[in-house]
Amino acid sequence: MKLQLALDRLTRDECFRIVEETKESIDIIEVGTGVIKEYGMSIVREMRNRYPDHVILADMKTCDAGRHEAHQVFEAGADIATVMAFSAGQTITDTLRVANEAGKQIMIDLLEVHSKERIAEIEQLGVHLVSLHIGKDKQTEGDFDTELFSLIKEFDFEVAVAGGVNLDSLPLILQEKPDIIIVGSAITGSDQPKETAANMKKMMSDYRER
Repeated sequence: MKLQLALDRLTRDECFRIVEETKESIDIIEVGTGVIKEYGMSIVREMRNRYPDHVILADMKTCDAGRHEAHQVFEAGADIATVMAFSAGQTITDTLRVANEAGKQIMIDLLEVHSKERIAEIEQLGVHLVSLHIGKDKQTEGDFDTELFSLIKEFDFEVAVAGGVNLDSLPLILQEKPDIIIVGSAITGSDQPKETAANMKKMMSDYRER
């Protein structure tokens, strides 16, 4: 089980400060969509150069021009790129092909996808990694609902989970045994991001050892 730090709605300096403080506890550094829109591929390259031992995920949220965007982000040094589940099948297969050629990964973001039929189609396209994701705006309606896991129970995916995960909601999420837990503002907005990340990582480790 891996801990992914999501960097979003932050300045460049804030991103690097928080990663530096939490690097011992996190496994994956996510350069968030807003950060990429502000700073482009240069911040992905810099993360790759500064943290060569971490997995770098670029949250591109690609929904078209998949081949081009996949080449763009992998050439910048990312290990994983995100593609939206509502994208055309051709877009998904194009990004998967580029990823396979580069020895990288595509994470399919299931944001606002509630149809098992669509998830079955995604599986048939050759997808292996998906993200169960409650968007930032929808998080105002309440904490992460673990009922979302029912969407992918019958499928053989590697599963990431994102959307308002914090120290309070983490124990319930751990019971679903996701492969990756994505945490943003609970760490980046904390007065003590190093301690918060370490506490989350310890909870994950303790759960695995049961």
